[in-house]
Amino acid sequence: MRTHHNPLAVIRNLGILAHVDAGKTTVTERILFATGTTHKRGEVHDGTTVTDFDPQERDRGITIFAAAVSCAWDGHRINLIDTPGHVDFADEVERALRVLDGAVAVFDAVAGVEPQSESVWRQADRHGVPRIAFVNKMDRAGADLDAAVASIRERLHPAPLVVQMPVGAEDTFTGVVDLVRLRALLWADGDTCEAAPVPDDLRDDALARRRVLEEAVAELHPGALEEFCATGTLGERTLSSALRDLTRDGDGVVVLCGSAYRNRGVEPLLDAVVAYLPSPLDVPPVRGTHDDEQQERPADPAAPPTALAFKVHATPTGRLTYLRIYSGTIEKGDTLWDATARRTERIGRILRVQADRHAPLDRAVAGDIVAVVGLKSARAGSTLCAPDAPLVLEPPGVPDPVVSVAVESRRTGDTDRLASGLARLTEEDPSLVVRTDPETGQTVLSGMGELHLEVAVEKLRRELGLDVNIGRPRVSYRETVGRGVSGLVFRHVKQDGGAGQFAHVVLDVEPSDDGFAFRSAVVGGRVPQEYVRAVEAGCRDALAEGPLGGHPVTGLRVTLTDGATHVKDSSDTAFRTAGRLGLREALRACAMVLLEPVVEVTVTVSEDAVGGVLGDLAARRGRVTGSVTRANAAIVTATVPLAELFGYATRLRSRTQGRGTFTARPTGYAAAPVVTAVR
Repeated sequence: MRTHHNPLAVIRNLGILAHVDAGKTTVTERILFATGTTHKRGEVHDGTTVTDFDPQERDRGITIFAAAVSCAWDGHRINLIDTPGHVDFADEVERALRVLDGAVAVFDAVAGVEPQSESVWRQADRHGVPRIAFVNKMDRAGADLDAAVASIRERLHPAPLVVQMPVGAEDTFTGVVDLVRLRALLWADGDTCEAAPVPDDLRDDALARRRVLEEAVAELHPGALEEFCATGTLGERTLSSALRDLTRDGDGVVVLCGSAYRNRGVEPLLDAVVAYLPSPLDVPPVRGTHDDEQQERPADPAAPPTALAFKVHATPTGRLTYLRIYSGTIEKGDTLWDATARRTERIGRILRVQADRHAPLDRAVAGDIVAVVGLKSARAGSTLCAPDAPLVLEPPGVPDPVVSVAVESRRTGDTDRLASGLARLTEEDPSLVVRTDPETGQTVLSGMGELHLEVAVEKLRRELGLDVNIGRPRVSYRETVGRGVSGLVFRHVKQDGGAGQFAHVVLDVEPSDDGFAFRSAVVGGRVPQEYVRAVEAGCRDALAEGPLGGHPVTGLRVTLTDGATHVKDSSDTAFRTAGRLGLREALRACAMVLLEPVVEVTVTVSEDAVGGVLGDLAARRGRVTGSVTRANAAIVTATVPLAELFGYATRLRSRTQGRGTFTARPTGYAAAPVVTAVR
């Protein structure tokens, strides 16, 4: 056990990043098992893992919600976040990366770098998070470390620094050669790792690979270069410290290999995390603003407390808020200032999280990741700080949602429960948006992809027992006049004892570029001015429902050309009714056109996928308006009817192997084909 002067030097906050199915969750499970946090190995396919503790994650066999787990290794505290790999949950990854100091990127030894591993790698680049690579599944048929490293070099980073080579291949993979200390680590019988001399048949290959590693490090690190030039080789200590510097500066990526499922290679991975990834002391002080002034807070337990809430988990028993503490110390019972919501919050309890199990703490210090109970309004992205030393940290960015569905409860009495359930969902996941469509009155839930929405709705069903209907969101159509009519005569006469109703109007209707215009061309006072206003009000009433499908009517001009009154029976009411019923009849006589909402879509794909994307947009009645190429990526813009965009996110991903992205913004209305009107 090492001794450290500063308690923060022994903390490592790291994420496990990867493409779907590269084995992130299994790696996390094995880390928990190796560190003695769990005493039984969980399996994704059996649904017994610690971090995928949500029932949906177990059913689907994928990680959906970033789970924080804490464990101890070699005198160090490791706070680990197992992030989702599916592109629909990129926002969960974004929030996790915001609070991490380092990451382990997991790759499949057969597939190498996959599209989604590329996306999360770029996300980590944006946040400047140092990472090490773990090539997993070395026991699979076709596993090839060198090919996986070549794909890392080609697609992610120019300098992968391979510090291990496999002992045996595929079925016979039993361990690794540690090239830094030139020793073999073998897992011959079960789970225990034993160090041994490098096997004779691998010695020459190991020395050659060690030489390649030394040369690569010397090329990138001035201190190592000095020793290499002086002695022609690199000592273990120099090599280790150079690898640490290169990892932390992002100039190199240390590559290890193993098979998490067979529990081979996990202990050296933990050693590498401790040796190469930064502690909270090694990362720059957090920056925030107060009164428009930039301020820095050091990772010092004695500084004023500053923490960022990066995840909220609303459980039936209360809210768990996950915090990354950047400076200061937080104790149970403290009152903190939520600088984002501008209100005070009291810390009820502090918990050290082991996925869905928790250990109570009295205090938490700078650099740590913990969960707290008792916060009322803090959301993901809120800054909590000392009331006398306020600071606002930049929250993780929230992307705009791209897909929407309409949600309603099947039982009428559940409407309020549905509203509170949706509020809870958006509290936990800021990338979900709930709104009420002013025209259709539907409750619309929007998110990052169709799987994202599916998972959210399933959560409502499982956790709240709500029976919900999911509709295709109804698109808000409009109707307009294609060809008008003139001289339409309408008489409204009603006589049933007492004062009757009498109104006579003659209307012209024509198309107009503006929404709705009304004018009177009546001469000789045949319709008095106050009745003209009543006719206009009646016409506006008629615009609510058009003759094609009951959609609102727009784009027409109505002219009142003539009319007649009755001395006793004419009134405002009679003329308003005549205006309403007269215009309805006139619209039925006009040639009407259905209008549908259109959006401008910008699709970014690799050049080789452009043909398929253009064909798909054409099939969706899209009109391509432009196409440019930038750095191997093509950007296509097109105008597409909103109704045709359902299912597009999933389709685009499958056509582009997950690499294509798109954004959509509403641009107005355009004439729809008649077929759409019937739909």
